[in-house]
Amino acid sequence: MAAPAKFLFNVDFSSGEDQQAERANRAELEQAVDEAEARGHRAGYAAGQADASIEAQRRMAAALAHIGDRLAALGGGLSDIERRLEAEAVEVAVAVANKLAPELIAREPFAEVATLAADCFTQLVSAPHIVVRINDALYTDARERLEEIARMRGFEGRLVVLAEPDVAPGDCRIEWADGGLTRDRAKTEAAINEAVQGYVAVRRGG
Repeated sequence: MAAPAKFLFNVDFSSGEDQQAERANRAELEQAVDEAEARGHRAGYAAGQADASIEAQRRMAAALAHIGDRLAALGGGLSDIERRLEAEAVEVAVAVANKLAPELIAREPFAEVATLAADCFTQLVSAPHIVVRINDALYTDARERLEEIARMRGFEGRLVVLAEPDVAPGDCRIEWADGGLTRDRAKTEAAINEAVQGYVAVRRGG
């Protein structure tokens, strides 16, 4: 009696149609897997791009804010420098004026007196009398010049010129019936210096 045949597992008992359907299913599965992987890749790439864009925008905003802060600080520093330079310029101008004024007065001691007196004669043309007090060292020359200025300005009242040792050269006191004025360079300089010091203190924030 013949021995029974052994079952071999590598033998495919399926029909040709079954094999074709299995290959089609396998192809569809592989295509679906490929498409899923592609979608995942695209989604991951898009997410990465979005994150990169957000990070770039964040860094740009931070950089712009830093630049703005630096510009603001620089502007404040320039304003401080500008105020300091302005204060120093005022101080230099006043110092130069204080230096030059005595020299100018020494060269033309009667100039300021003549200007002030001429204005008074014009405004007080109908006053009965005007008294001009000047430094005694200038009296002789100044008296003649004041009388000439009074005539040129049309002043018809009585002009009295007095020599006063306590009136500084370049200063004067002019008096009339109901008023008077004084040119006192020392007091004027003191008032100017006080005003300048206050202005400089404010500009320097002191």
